[in-house]
Amino acid sequence: MKNLALATLLRPAAACLLAFATTFAVAADPEALLVIKNHRFEPAEVKVPAGKKVKLTVHNQDSTPEEFESHKLNREKIVPPGAKVVIFIGPLKPGRYEFVGEYNEATAKGVVIAE
Repeated sequence: MKNLALATLLRPAAACLLAFATTFAVAADPEALLVIKNHRFEPAEVKVPAGKKVKLTVHNQDSTPEEFESHKLNREKIVPPGAKVVIFIGPLKPGRYEFVGEYNEATAKGVVIAE
């Protein structure tokens, strides 16, 4: 009898917790991954949803540092060799947002495309 009463009491709390967890999972920021390899960004084009904040993870697989720089995104971040950094961008209007690796501008080029 006590177990039944306890279960009845906990059921609404469990339902609220499930609703909260579902809302939190849906509300998570979209993510994109950029890899720096051989002084190039891979992929060179990253598509993201327009109007949403995006978590951009940049993983430098080279043995030298690189600097992610974008005047259009208003972001600048040094990425040490072998390290990962997170850069939040957006929400963005639909369009193209170029970025470069400042230390290797001739080869490290890319664009974020917000759609």
